[in-house]
Parts: sequence; C-alpha cells; structure tokens
Amino acid sequence: MLSPERRPSVAERRPSLYMYQQPNSITVPHLAGIEDPLPETTPEKVDVLIVGTGIVESMLAAALAWQGSSVLHIDSNDYYGDTSATMTVDQVKRWVERIHQGLVPCYSDAKLYVSNSIHPNGKYISKDFGIDLSPKILFSKSDLLSILVKSRVYQYLEFQSLSTFHTYENDSFEKLTNTKQEIFTDQNLPLMTKRNIMKFIKFVLEWEAHPEIWEPYADRTLMELLVEKFKLEKPQVFELMFSIGLCYNIDAKIPGSLQRIRRYLSSYDVYGPFPVMYSKYGGAGEISQGFCRSAAVAGATYKLNERLLSFDPNTKVATFQDGSKVSVEEKVVISPTQASEYSKNVPAQKYEVHRLTCVVEKDCTEWFAEGESAAVIVFPPQSLKSGNKQVVQAFILGSNSECCPRGTSIWYLSSTEQGPRAEMDLDAALEAMEMSILRESDQDIAADDDLVQMAADGHAAVINSVKLGKSFKEYISREKVQFLFKLYYTQYTATPAFDVVNPTFFDTGAQISGKLIPGASDNGCLYTAMPSSEISYDEVVSAAKVLYEKIVGSDDDFFDIDFEDEDEVANNEQSKLSYENAIEDDDDDVGGADRDIEMQDETSEFVGEMEL
Repeated sequence: MLSPERRPSVAERRPSLYMYQQPNSITVPHLAGIEDPLPETTPEKVDVLIVGTGIVESMLAAALAWQGSSVLHIDSNDYYGDTSATMTVDQVKRWVERIHQGLVPCYSDAKLYVSNSIHPNGKYISKDFGIDLSPKILFSKSDLLSILVKSRVYQYLEFQSLSTFHTYENDSFEKLTNTKQEIFTDQNLPLMTKRNIMKFIKFVLEWEAHPEIWEPYADRTLMELLVEKFKLEKPQVFELMFSIGLCYNIDAKIPGSLQRIRRYLSSYDVYGPFPVMYSKYGGAGEISQGFCRSAAVAGATYKLNERLLSFDPNTKVATFQDGSKVSVEEKVVISPTQASEYSKNVPAQKYEVHRLTCVVEKDCTEWFAEGESAAVIVFPPQSLKSGNKQVVQAFILGSNSECCPRGTSIWYLSSTEQGPRAEMDLDAALEAMEMSILRESDQDIAADDDLVQMAADGHAAVINSVKLGKSFKEYISREKVQFLFKLYYTQYTATPAFDVVNPTFFDTGAQISGKLIPGASDNGCLYTAMPSSEISYDEVVSAAKVLYEKIVGSDDDFFDIDFEDEDEVANNEQSKLSYENAIEDDDDDVGGADRDIEMQDETSEFVGEMEL
C-alpha cells in the first residue's frame, strides 16, 4: 500500500511517456507497487544485496539490474532516499526522535521547531512540504545528467532552471555577473577589470592546455592566482571563488578550484540561459526514487521496513530482522546509516556538515529570476557578523518547486565549519537573509524620500534594494519573517568538502589518517559514502561507478542499456503530442509560471558553451 504520509513523486503526479508506448514495450510500475514488497518473501539467492536507498545505492542498484545482476534492495525506513530522502514534516519529526534515541548513525544535535500552523487542522498539513536531508543542485553539463538521460530515468523526473546566484558582502546581496553582456554593461566595473575577467574566463575554460599559467601556483591558492596573475579585485575574486566555483574557504587550491569554476561556465547555455537545474517535488530523494523505479523495471526486488542484522562472510548468508535470509553470490553494499552493530571497518565519518533548514511564510520571489523559483546565496569568509572562516551556502526553493505551498519558501543553509562555531555562522547567515528579504519586499521603501539616489543623468532614482549596502545596516522593517519550521542538525561524512571531484578518492585500500575510506572491502561488504557537504551531485556518479567496478570487474557497461522499440517510440508523433498536451494541462493546474526543462530527446548533444 502507498504510505499515507509519503508525498507522491512526479512520476505518479504526471503522465509517463511509457503510458503511450505500444503494448509490448516496458511497463513502469507505480511506486506504490514497489513500496508494497513484491514478492512478499525474500528471494533465496541474489547476486548483490544493497542496504539503503540513498542516491548512490539507488543508482548502483539500477546499473546492476540493467547489467543482468539479480539485486535485492532493502531499506530499514518506510520511505525511499535514506540519507538523500525528501521528507514530509511528520517524517522529519520521527527522524529527529530517532536521532535523539541514537538510532540514526552519522547524525547528531538535531533540534526541531514546527509551528502550530502545520497541523491537520491548521493552515498547512505535513504533506504540503518536501524537506530534503541533502539538498543538491544539478549542473547542466555533468556526469549525473548524462546518466539520467542515458538510463531514461529523467522520464520519471521534472527539472527547473536556476540562474540566480547571490554573493553576500557589506550587508548586501550582489547578484552574480556571469555573462559577457552583463560584464561589459556593468557600470560599476572599470574597463581594465572587465578585460581581466574575460581574460580569466577564456583561460579557465581551457586551463589544462595552459600549464604555464597555473602550474607555478599549483601549491598555492586560487585567490593568489586571481590577484597576482589576473589582477582582479576582491569582489570579482569572491564571485569567482564562492558563487561560480562554490569553494568553501579562502584556501581553495589549484587545480581543483579551476575545475569547479569551469563546471559552472561550461554548463551555462547548455539548455538555456542558466547553468544549474534542480529536481521538482524534491531533490536527491526524487532522483533516488527514479533510479529505484528503473531498477524495479529491470527486475530488482525492493523491501522497505527491512533491517540487515548480520552477514556471514564464510557462508555468504545475510540475515534480516524479520528472520528471513538470503544467499549473496557476490557483494553486500551497505549505507553507513544502516550498517549492523556487527559490521567492521565502517569508514570513519570525521568531517562535519552542519545544516539549518527553514520554512518561511514568504514567497521570496525577490531573490529569483523571472520565471524561476530558486536561488543560491553564498556568504564568503568574514562576511557575517560571526566572523565566519568557512563559507555558508544557502539554497532557496519557492513554491513552484512543488516542495512547499504558495506564499512559502524553503531555505537550506549549510556550513563545513567544525564545532560549535558552525551554528553561530548559520544563525548569522539566517539573520542576514531575514533582514534582506524584509528590505527587498517592504513596500514602504519605494515611498520613503530618504531612499533615493541621483542617477547619472541627474534624475532621482529609487535604490535597487538588492544593493542597499552599508547605509542601511540599521534598517528595521515593520514586518517579521514568520518561520513555520526550523531544523538544525549535524551530519558526518568520510568525504572532505573539496575532494569529491576526484574519483580516485574512492579507490579500494586507499586510506586517510589510517582509516579505510568509502568503498573499502569488509569481508564481502562494501560501504557507500555519506553525502558530503558538496551542493552539486559531482560525487554521486564517481562513487556508484567505482562500487560497480568492484562488483562487476569493469565499469565499461555501466548503464549500457539497449531499450526495445526505441525508434518506434521516438517516431510516435501522436504519443508525443498526447504527452505534451497532458503536460500543458498539468502546468495550467499549478500555475505554469515556472520554466520547466523537458529533456525529451535523450540523444541531444551537450552544446552551447559560453560565448566569449
């Protein structure tokens, strides 16, 4: 039965392309059918047992199932996603209670506030909200997007664009200037600065071909390269490092940070005038469900509310909490959150990721680009009153993401600071965001004679409140931000914040401070990685492919899928028309204001590099 609490996925809310295919083509089961375990009994023998339905585990399950391996995929929770889950408010309440009871490894210090407005008899109900445990953004040119297209998992999902990145400095948010046109029309940038920025952009898109420029700085920081070699000032340096590169501190090294900047620039204009997308109805949790659906189609067996008690490496028999057993021919893959108490060599989770998630009763459209419903805000080091040494990143989702009702938004804040200072930084960032959105939305500002400045042509002009600046530090709004939900928690991971772009991090036998890292073998068991602090999905495909290779022996056929009747489906214009009409009808129901990215042509090439 479909859990009465779980929010239906987009695949259940909207029609699937498969419903228009010919009768002999693949049939995708409803997710409710997966949640009601079929078969009811555990298989006697499987090739691979996967414990936990996080995004890495789910991708691995789908890749193995399509390769021909028999897979049993279980989760001790009654919902999909595990560490990547998208939860309702009531599910978050139970999750926090279990953390307090010590039943959820790799999480601590959970504190939750829920307004009485979220109540069966209140203004909102629990299922109105989809709260991501590990919020992520998807770069338009990325390994994960290629896999989603190649595997057709994208057909279970719906994406929206995100083009707005703000950098916080001097008590104001500066909108990112990132295109050639914006750079050269920005009246605040001197001509020489514009030339230096374009010179750096041209270099970074092909940085590997110019070792003579960056190798002298290989053991130094990106900031030193930008200041000394490209003569850039602090505001431009901070935009490149922390908004475009999404680096975590001032000591970001080369060449990793150059790769991160190129990741953004090369993703711009691939599908439109934006570099990033995000999944509607939920982030990593929605994508995890998509891979689980794909794996189920390929023959994998799913059982929720099932806990692994033990695995005997000699007999290769796994025993579950309900008393059932299964013989595992090859490997057992385990999420650190669901390892049994008898497990050995579980990777040490020594890096902290501090998170603060808020639901506010405000739409926050002032932060979004036209037609969009999301934004990213970065707080560089020393930009907050707490004197933060690490960057605080904030990911904002509006109601058109279908993760919250109209008139509300979700704020995801995170920090890689270690210890109690992290919460101070998160609180300082939250206060800055609260003050900013109040100034942005206060209607009294436009009517205040003191809030004008003289334009270049001598006429008075209302100040753009995005750039209010120091003169408004003492600004006090007549209204307050109403918080419907606040959740603090600390998550632990074995993955350093800045190392996820390096796939060799997951190599077997590699050690960090004497501790085995994710992917290390434990008597026939492999452990996946806890989500890192990385806001992108860069680590996901690398981790899944390395685990796949450890099981199969090679990753050459990773999602090498030959779908039947592909040409017939692609040429079925009537089916396509029916699907498009259904999409338009559904968009009318939800307002249709968002800019959806419908990737119907899975063979489309990644084109549209930034024009210099």
